[in-house]
Amino acid sequence: MNRSFAVSAGVISTALALVLNTQVSSFAQTTASAADLIAFAKVCASGMAATTKKKRPHRLAIQVNVNDPAVMNLALNNVSNVAQYYKQLGQQVDIEVVAFGPGLHMLRDDTSPVKARIKTMSETMPQLSFAACGNTRDNMAKVEASDIPLISQAKVVKSGVVQLMELQEQGWTYLRP
Repeated sequence: MNRSFAVSAGVISTALALVLNTQVSSFAQTTASAADLIAFAKVCASGMAATTKKKRPHRLAIQVNVNDPAVMNLALNNVSNVAQYYKQLGQQVDIEVVAFGPGLHMLRDDTSPVKARIKTMSETMPQLSFAACGNTRDNMAKVEASDIPLISQAKVVKSGVVQLMELQEQGWTYLRP
């Protein structure tokens, strides 16, 4: 069970207990049937659970940390498959591909073997984003003694690893193809 779900469940349980305590007292004054009280509690609980499910989109963070076109294409295949699956269900999914270490080549304008595919996918999937590790970019710039150009779809984050960690802490599902 992930941490944010557990926290949400705790908050919902507390709220449900408060609502039920208030509502049951007034309900019990008019009706004394235990079966009616149980039915009332179930209706309240199912309504709260349905409301919680509807508001939150699915969220997937994908790690790319190797300079391997097969892995990069596999990550993009995963993006396409997940996006298509939830689109068919009429549900929202947010996807972020995080590249760091040698995987930053995926998002480099001068070396990416998949930049055309990323461009096409980004044009049709507004829920898709790409994060480039700033630490890796800085280290590559020192080694190569030149600026490291990134594709326009990439946003630079301070640390790719920290980005993945924080996304997971926010309840994102993690995938390493």
